[in-house]
Amino acid sequence: MTDDQFTQAANWDFPVPIKYGPGRLAEVGALCAGAGCRKPLIVTDRATAKLSFVETLRGHLEAAGVAHGTFAEVSPNPLDVEVVAGKATFLAGGHDSIIALGGGSGMDAGKAISLVLNSSRDLWDFDYNLSPPAELGKADFVPLLCVPTTSGTGAETESTAMITDTKRGIKGCVWHPAQKPFAALLDPELTIGLPRNLTAWTGCDALTHAIEAYCVPSFHPMCDGIALQALGMIYRALPKALDNPASIPARGAMLTGSCLAGVAFLKGLGMVHAISHMVGAEFDTQHGLTNAVLLPAVLRFNAAAIGPKVAPMCQAMGLAGSDFETFYAAVCGLLDQCGIPRSLAEIGVTADRIDSIAAKAMTDTAAGTNPRPFTLAEMTTLIKQALTNAR
Repeated sequence: MTDDQFTQAANWDFPVPIKYGPGRLAEVGALCAGAGCRKPLIVTDRATAKLSFVETLRGHLEAAGVAHGTFAEVSPNPLDVEVVAGKATFLAGGHDSIIALGGGSGMDAGKAISLVLNSSRDLWDFDYNLSPPAELGKADFVPLLCVPTTSGTGAETESTAMITDTKRGIKGCVWHPAQKPFAALLDPELTIGLPRNLTAWTGCDALTHAIEAYCVPSFHPMCDGIALQALGMIYRALPKALDNPASIPARGAMLTGSCLAGVAFLKGLGMVHAISHMVGAEFDTQHGLTNAVLLPAVLRFNAAAIGPKVAPMCQAMGLAGSDFETFYAAVCGLLDQCGIPRSLAEIGVTADRIDSIAAKAMTDTAAGTNPRPFTLAEMTTLIKQALTNAR
């Protein structure tokens, strides 16, 4: 792909309508009006709510004659009680649709709120591990527009959302297959002001999505192809975005690669995410950063099980070699460029919670699709290693 391609507008219809291009936030009013949204609720996190493009978004809605409101009481790791509060705000304001805006936290909260608006169902009735409520169909969910402002989560094409269960102290995934965004709006200009550390952490999140999705052992050639495309794109573009943060081609490649990786992980994820979700629930760590710290230790653990996958990943990344050590060294080199710490202890994780994290991680959906089966003892040992020496 050429740099010029990422400076131009493009429309894709898979897996949902995607509107890509610099400056396309200006189309948000027309998109909402075309979907019959008369009064959307913008859902975002507290930090994003303070950024200038939120006011720009409101201006575009007003110019199109679309009334709106905002709910921004969302934590970096969204809580189930915040979803309940968001539903109350939606109903009190007479809203009819959701604009989920932000990184993973804003989009996850917006998507989770959209699941519970038109039924008496509890949020956790939509737990990914359960059969989805069968009585609910597409007409039971409000229109949902996703607008990512980071290049990491890739959450903009599905209803899946990671939410912290405040009673059980875990992060769980909620969704419904009938609820999908009517569009995803990918505007790389929204990511230009992202600080270097968040560019790195969210970029490593996308990198982990691509690697873990590709390494899931089930047969899914469509997701595998998408994962490899995402991996190559992210590996090349992330250093450029760090070195030249105003580069639209670099930011565009990262935003596109992140979206692709998000599509790929419909196949599943792995041990990195199983642990990271529970570390986030216990210590409120930034998700992409936690993934990045854990990734090398999990790659080492999975090395024997992912042997046939290594050469295609090396090829996608443009590496000279095709063996595991070449692949592993390239991943660790990128993490070093991103300034990723080398231990969980450096991001605030303490030894007294290892057993709790390991036990909870065993129940995570991503644990079941890791390429190498593992026991609780092996999970605990890996977390202990990552506490002091993750790479």
